[in-house]
Amino acid sequence: QVQLVESGGDLVQPGGSLKLSCVGSGFRFGLSFSSYAMRWYRQAPGKERELVAHISPPDGLRSYSDSVKDRFIISRDNAENTVYLQMNSLKPEDTAVYYCNAVMGRADYWGQGTQVTVSS
Repeated sequence: QVQLVESGGDLVQPGGSLKLSCVGSGFRFGLSFSSYAMRWYRQAPGKERELVAHISPPDGLRSYSDSVKDRFIISRDNAENTVYLQMNSLKPEDTAVYYCNAVMGRADYWGQGTQVTVSS
């Protein structure tokens, strides 16, 4: 059973930075972490879940939502089964629970989320 565990969420002041990590485990032989597209989503209170960043397997095309483009960077370390989200110039509107997602075909796995709060 594939499991994803996020970490790195915290309370940070506006303009600050955070780096989120998501470690995957339980991948079957031949269906390794490097085969999955990895995504970061976020969900703020009272709002729908929003796709923030995407990175194609094994270390390919990256894309971002307009709200985070030029501030956030997604990356992956396939040897460590880990995807990262470097978040810079954080704004109060970035406050949300951030979720890691692994997708390949019909396989679709989610982490439990990590809270990011941007406030002075």
